[in-house]
Amino acid sequence: PNSQTKPQQIPKKSPLLFFSHSRSLLFHIPLIHLLSVSLPLTLLSSLPAAVDAVSSGSTAPHSSTMARSTPATQRKRKSVTPSEPQPSARKSSRTEAKKRAVAADDERQAPPEAEIEVIPSSEEATNSSSTTTSKKNGTAATKRASSRKKPAEEPTVDAPVEVSDTEDSAEMGSLKQIRPVKSPAKKGKRNSDDEDSDARFLGSPVADKDARERWPHRYAKKDAKQNKGSSEDDDELIEALRHYTRALVDGIQYELNDNAHVKAADGEDSYICKIVEMFEGVDGNPYFTAQWYYRAKDTIIEDAYQIDKTRVFFSEVKDDNPLDCLLKKLNIVMRPLEVDWEGKRSPVPDCDYHCDAQYLLPYASFVKFPSESTEASESSSTISQSCEVSQPNEKSEPFTLLDLYSGCGGMSTGLCLGSKLSGQQLVTKWAVDLNKYACESLKLNHPGTEVRNESVEDFLALLLEWEKLCIRFSLISSDDPEKKQAYPFDAEEDEGEDSEGDDDDDETPDDSESFEVENILNICYGKPDDKDRGLYFKVQWKGYGPEYDTWEPLDGLGNCLKAIRDFVTNGFNRKMLPLPGSIDVICGGPPCQGISGFNRFRNKDNPLDDEKNKQLIVYMDVVKYLRPKYVLMENVVDILKFADGFLGRYAIGRLIEMNYQTRVGMLAAGAYGLPQFRNRVFLWGALPTLDLPPYPLPTHDVLVRGVFPNKFEVENGETRDEMPYTKEPETEFQRLIRLRTPEALDLSSPSLNSHRPYELNADDYERVCHIPKKKGANFRDLPGVRVRDDNKVEFDPAIERVLLKSKKPLVPDYAMSFVKGTSSKPFARLWWDETVPTVVTRAEPHNQAILHPEQDRVLSVRENARLQGFPDYYKLVGPIKERYIQVGNAVAVPVARALGYALGMALNHNVERAPLLTLPSDYLEKAHPTTPASSQDEA
Repeated sequence: PNSQTKPQQIPKKSPLLFFSHSRSLLFHIPLIHLLSVSLPLTLLSSLPAAVDAVSSGSTAPHSSTMARSTPATQRKRKSVTPSEPQPSARKSSRTEAKKRAVAADDERQAPPEAEIEVIPSSEEATNSSSTTTSKKNGTAATKRASSRKKPAEEPTVDAPVEVSDTEDSAEMGSLKQIRPVKSPAKKGKRNSDDEDSDARFLGSPVADKDARERWPHRYAKKDAKQNKGSSEDDDELIEALRHYTRALVDGIQYELNDNAHVKAADGEDSYICKIVEMFEGVDGNPYFTAQWYYRAKDTIIEDAYQIDKTRVFFSEVKDDNPLDCLLKKLNIVMRPLEVDWEGKRSPVPDCDYHCDAQYLLPYASFVKFPSESTEASESSSTISQSCEVSQPNEKSEPFTLLDLYSGCGGMSTGLCLGSKLSGQQLVTKWAVDLNKYACESLKLNHPGTEVRNESVEDFLALLLEWEKLCIRFSLISSDDPEKKQAYPFDAEEDEGEDSEGDDDDDETPDDSESFEVENILNICYGKPDDKDRGLYFKVQWKGYGPEYDTWEPLDGLGNCLKAIRDFVTNGFNRKMLPLPGSIDVICGGPPCQGISGFNRFRNKDNPLDDEKNKQLIVYMDVVKYLRPKYVLMENVVDILKFADGFLGRYAIGRLIEMNYQTRVGMLAAGAYGLPQFRNRVFLWGALPTLDLPPYPLPTHDVLVRGVFPNKFEVENGETRDEMPYTKEPETEFQRLIRLRTPEALDLSSPSLNSHRPYELNADDYERVCHIPKKKGANFRDLPGVRVRDDNKVEFDPAIERVLLKSKKPLVPDYAMSFVKGTSSKPFARLWWDETVPTVVTRAEPHNQAILHPEQDRVLSVRENARLQGFPDYYKLVGPIKERYIQVGNAVAVPVARALGYALGMALNHNVERAPLLTLPSDYLEKAHPTTPASSQDEA
């Protein structure tokens, strides 16, 4: 939808999370804008029809308001295929409108019944107004009450409905819309001149001059056309005869800017609005303009997480409604979005509802209210921000980052590099991952980072215990009695300190073997490689070497008060572990293996009950405990699709409950300089005192060559970890990717690291050698394979089946049967002008295109790393299979770098409220610094 979308119906939530509120993509601009128009759209075909609908268009302007639909419509739509936004297109002439206005009273006298309106799918429907409009006149108040009110509780649609296919269903994929048009509503005349009417205006109208200045769109037809940029939408604007500031409805007096309940369909909670305009239309009927509040359950959060039922979110969505739809006045307290959510926030005054944030449909944003001096709004314009690279901001200490589920550090590396470009200094102070080889790689490249090889659950438990130890030794203070506990060494405190002097004077040798603690080296929760849970310390024994260091439980160190005190004090001073409120940024991608399409036992009814999805809860628990300034969560696109996006909606709900501002978007690696599609979802969170980072717009079309170091010929069994560059770079990509850091590498012998392919077995290697070295080559080019007209493969009966040296078939059965014989991926070669769909964690050619274009092998670890944007200086350690896993699980470095730049601009307070950011013209020139900004040493 473009900026002229007509908000006749109130937008609500969508069962497809982040695909907006009417099945559009989560982006407020089409996905094609973020992926670059030249990117292949193959991955989009696997997304819901809504994705296809938007991405299939060649062009689409930015939009400020998504298409609307009634709550009943949205709920009913859960059972149909997600569709492209289809704003109401109920256009009528002024003559028809007047006729319907005259018949309105007669309609209300008849028993309530459901009328069906087929919504046409037309270009006009997607080019209608995005500001306060509604059906110009015409339908009875009962229709307006049900079709244009603020979303509330999930309704049950009792009225019969009609499903209408859109005109573009063949192209967009079975797009349908359902709209009940009429439902029971109030009875009563709408004629403001009738003193006996239950809905009429009070007092004198607003002076004509003042009204025209304040609401010019109601009076100036030409101006309205020019402002909206579309003459087709003039019929949709209800023109006014005069404006008022007071009204009486059913004995209740309302004034301009009052809050009120609005009639909803039977069985629904009443809608909540602010009255921002009262006027008499040219049809003689009284109207008011409602600006809507949303309950949490009416946003994309839905029922994924329970938010205070009296908490509502103010939107920028407005539309016009008959005056007699008002039910009662409300007391809504507007309060600031507060930082502290641990029971210390100011109590909510006695009121019907309280509101502390805005809910903006673009990017499902929950944001703080703008300051009085701020005119820009997120939905008033989606024209992206543009800025130049900032000068470094002098700061005594860098901003600190905790990377959860860090892997080898792709996400944190990119964030730190990007923030440096914006003039900020962000360092990865802590990283946590369960893969020990990934931890070793991260530590090798970032020696100043505290890397912890443990589960995030154990890390959180350790943080809780660490805070208690810091309180015990008076390093921090707390009034919470639950954080003050007794320790085994407490009883020995006085006695232990007295005995220290005696030990120093005691020269008497002891013939028996004794073990004395010399130092405490480390701490963890749960003994490594053991199921025992609890606090453990790594002990260095006096008189013994490092090979004798052991992990000992806290209960066994009752007489080690001094050693433990020294360890905790030193750890506190060097920030060995983060404490609540002491951290600036948390990033991470909690694995949700329970949503994987490879999992045949996915729990669609209760995704959070699946143990494989538990890490999402743990991630949010860490955020709640540490209270960072910013949160950035990454995940696969399936989190938007599985179980109606329940897990993604849960994540947003958790952040909202913690009083974070939030925004969600989707970025593709190919749009930021990589020949890889790799679509990923990113969820921002920011404390209310800070600016919410925008999403960076694309910087690239797809790079088509120079990605693979093809001149570095290596064999299937290559074993060298390092090899020198033999010639100068031939492409810009090679020049940039070769940039290295003096701190990380020995510049006297620059070399290529991990350019080793996974070694294929003899049979697979022989098969690969038979695959032609041409574009599109795969197992189908092998002798004995025949492709039918339906694109399925079969063995050619006229050709005898070819055998390998091992007597096994050249064409394996699994290749012929993969995806029921329709796939061309087994033993497929990549080519120079192609884009890799996604770098994976396995390097086997049995069911994916991973063969080198010109060499008889799979892509090497380094080639995969280049596809992920890792610079050549970034070293990887561990067995070859483990290195592939590290690279495949990483966030593409250029994507993270662009997000890091946006984060740095937010830290600089150099962003507006717009959700998109145009990276500066010199961004790419400065995007490859010669030093690793994510190293603690550079702080």
